[in-house]
Amino acid sequence: MMSLLTIAFPAEAALPALQAFAGNFVSLVRPMVGLSVLAAVLLAFRPLLIGLLRAGLLILKPRQTLEQRSARSVLHSIIMLNGMARDLDGAHPSLANELRALASRG
Repeated sequence: MMSLLTIAFPAEAALPALQAFAGNFVSLVRPMVGLSVLAAVLLAFRPLLIGLLRAGLLILKPRQTLEQRSARSVLHSIIMLNGMARDLDGAHPSLANELRALASRG
């Protein structure tokens, strides 16, 4: 009977250390499992999430109409022509006047 108890006590003494190791292992692995599940969900619903993001961006900054984009392009061209005319004012005044005339037409 005594030999049975001597075998049981060392195993009982090692049990708390094993439980502490398992507890530490679980506490280290749990965040990694959670992050991997989150990554899998994000990958599975990626097209939906991208669509929601684009819809949110359109709410915050709506797309300009074709007329607005065309007007912006014309304004950019006028500003560019006037800038070129300013650069050529001293060297080629007649060319600068031509550029200003083109810019005034829109």
